[in-house]
Amino acid sequence: MDATRLNGSVNDFMPAAFVVIPVLLAAALVWGVAVASRRLGEDRATQRRAVLTTIIGAAVWMGGTWLAAASGVLRRWNATPPPFVILIAGISVLSVAIAFTSYGRRLAVGLPLWVLVAVQGFRLPLELAMHEMYERGVMPVQMSYAGSNYDILTGITALVVGAIVRFGGHGRVLVAAWNVFGLALLLNIVTIAILSTPRFSYYGSDRLNEWVADPPYVWLPAVMVLAALAGHLVIFRALRSRPTRRSDPGAVSDPVGLERR
Repeated sequence: MDATRLNGSVNDFMPAAFVVIPVLLAAALVWGVAVASRRLGEDRATQRRAVLTTIIGAAVWMGGTWLAAASGVLRRWNATPPPFVILIAGISVLSVAIAFTSYGRRLAVGLPLWVLVAVQGFRLPLELAMHEMYERGVMPVQMSYAGSNYDILTGITALVVGAIVRFGGHGRVLVAAWNVFGLALLLNIVTIAILSTPRFSYYGSDRLNEWVADPPYVWLPAVMVLAALAGHLVIFRALRSRPTRRSDPGAVSDPVGLERR
């Protein structure tokens, strides 16, 4: 395959990434809930209920946000309040609910710390896909790493920090520092994205963020931002909830072969 065809194939994949990555994140959440429930020793009925609730909840949320975008309701920028702002508020509330309820406790305590960190590596391919959208003229420059979005660093460092914690030790201070760093970069791009909507037009009328109001790109905020924000909050809870050393009382068993960190 020549270079031109190869580049074309890569570029054609980038829009599909806004479907592939969210679906993989949903699958990872289902897997994580199942593994965490098993490691915590929950009975089979509780395990099945947790997994089924996750599958139904993810399907309803992803389907509902897709339909809202397809109907055009999210493009009502002049409404008060704009439906897109309501979506952002819903993402924030859902992230907090996921992290700080018994649902989030299962993930925070039942999964190894390195897994919670490493999953945030999805932000690396996401940022590459977003940059492609900028180069195609779909997304404004300020939302890419060519502009003011540095979240690609979170994706890269998530893989590095996750590996350090998995193979080199607990790294609780490292994880805490990385988590603050990643959350700050996430809040930075979310703020930029909101200010770039037609309601605010902070960066000018020629640099508007309208594309995320359409499917499949609505899953960028509705699924991927949700996963990033909830993930950071779960990590904070994990750092507070688990013992400092594996020998401490309360350490969970590891029947599926994941080393607990």
